[in-house]
Amino acid sequence: MKLISILILLLAVSDAFSQQEWLTTFIFVRHAEKESAQGKMMTKDPVLSNEGKTRAQHLAEVLSKTEIASVYSTPYQRTRQTVGPLAQAKSLEVKEYDPATLQEIDRMLNDNKGKTAVVCGHSNTIPRLANYLTGKETYSDFAENDFGNLLIICVYERGKPACATWLKY
Repeated sequence: MKLISILILLLAVSDAFSQQEWLTTFIFVRHAEKESAQGKMMTKDPVLSNEGKTRAQHLAEVLSKTEIASVYSTPYQRTRQTVGPLAQAKSLEVKEYDPATLQEIDRMLNDNKGKTAVVCGHSNTIPRLANYLTGKETYSDFAENDFGNLLIICVYERGKPACATWLKY
């Protein structure tokens, strides 16, 4: 009987503890392939290439069964176009963030506690944001021709990751 009482107490305490912590999931994605400057005037804000548009559609398909609360993008066409089909499929607005401000992750974490957020950025910003979120220098910049990375990081709070998965889509 004493053992049953202890087990009930442990279950009650663990249940109360689990209700206090919120597991938040971030899905970090680099923008898809962009138009090249070959034969065209160089622009700092290129659109997606046809291959990139196909990848953006594929991202929406890959995450079609995932419940997503928020979709974030840097203020560039290529990032907005990468997550645009996903946001449209989920009836969500693409929210803009400044990739140079790491504290944006703190805001996103606070705004999405217990939910899933998709964050689209660049070859150098996505690894940096993921490192800031996990509190470890695990991820380095992606190669310029490396597209299709998904970093899925679950956290209770910044600096304390519960899980991290690196996939290609």
